[in-house]
Amino acid sequence: MSLFGSAHFDNHEQVVFCHDEASGLKAIIAVHNTNRGPALGGCRMWAYASEDDALTDVLRLSKGMTYKNALANLPYGGGKSVIIGDAKTQKTPAMMRAMGRMVDRLNGTYTIAEDVGTNPDDMTEIRRGTPHVKGVKGEGGDPSPATAYGVFSGIKASVKYKLGREDLNGLRVAVQGLGHVGYDLANQLRLAGAELVVTDIDKAALTRAEKELGAKVVSLDEIYDADVDIYAPCALGATLNESTIPRLKASIVAGSANNQLATDTDGDQLARRGILYAPDYVINAGGVIHIYHEGPDYDHDRAFAHVAGIGDVLLEVYALAESEALATHLAADRLAERRFRLDAAQQAA
Repeated sequence: MSLFGSAHFDNHEQVVFCHDEASGLKAIIAVHNTNRGPALGGCRMWAYASEDDALTDVLRLSKGMTYKNALANLPYGGGKSVIIGDAKTQKTPAMMRAMGRMVDRLNGTYTIAEDVGTNPDDMTEIRRGTPHVKGVKGEGGDPSPATAYGVFSGIKASVKYKLGREDLNGLRVAVQGLGHVGYDLANQLRLAGAELVVTDIDKAALTRAEKELGAKVVSLDEIYDADVDIYAPCALGATLNESTIPRLKASIVAGSANNQLATDTDGDQLARRGILYAPDYVINAGGVIHIYHEGPDYDHDRAFAHVAGIGDVLLEVYALAESEALATHLAADRLAERRFRLDAAQQAA
């Protein structure tokens, strides 16, 4: 395992390897950048095939949080943590409390929150070891509705920019993935007058969407060939690649999935085809915005008003992409870098 030699090491400020023998905790905390404030990012528990895979994941995810938090206008930098293990069979309250103690040793440099494999109950246990935690049960609730609302707001902004329309009535949208976020998004789209084409590995979710939302169900592979205006990837990442992009008929790609581009060149390919791509870490930031607002004084309206601003950020990204002849994923990176590097320059002045 090589840290500084890793292709995914990007001047990270801290990478901490954590072990607690009593609970069996094996974890890595990565703090990418704290120019805007303490690092904020979720804790993922996953049965990684190797420690190298865990390190790669935490390095990539923590960097992504720096960019996401900057474009979400949050006073936080980027960080992430991963716990190596099967969340269904190996996770224990003692392990979560140990994780809290590990976070606390960073003295506020990193604020932990939920992610894949962890939940608000886990954050409650983690709080027993540190105050530097978000997403505790009873202080804001499930962030997935905020994520879905942010994607919906982003789709409306993308339609306005690309199609010159203020409404979604009659537009056809392919939603790939009907989990908590995907189904909520599909419902919002239906209420706005859109026609839905959906797919998922969960047959029960497909039956529900067909019955409740009037959606057309297609196979996992057919979704790329659907005759739609918008493709909304809301499941696994890397669905935008050299094999799928040539098949898309949509003029807009906007969804909640993380790491939608298999490679940066796939973002360029979308741009060459004239397909407007809403960069994933911009449009799916509703969850982290919601987490920022969580706490004893949580205000739903204030939090969701902040989430709605995702549409304005996307319009700013699109304008920059057009003015500087950039693909939108590169424009988003450039805008984010201006924000968190400016903060560093201001601190040094």
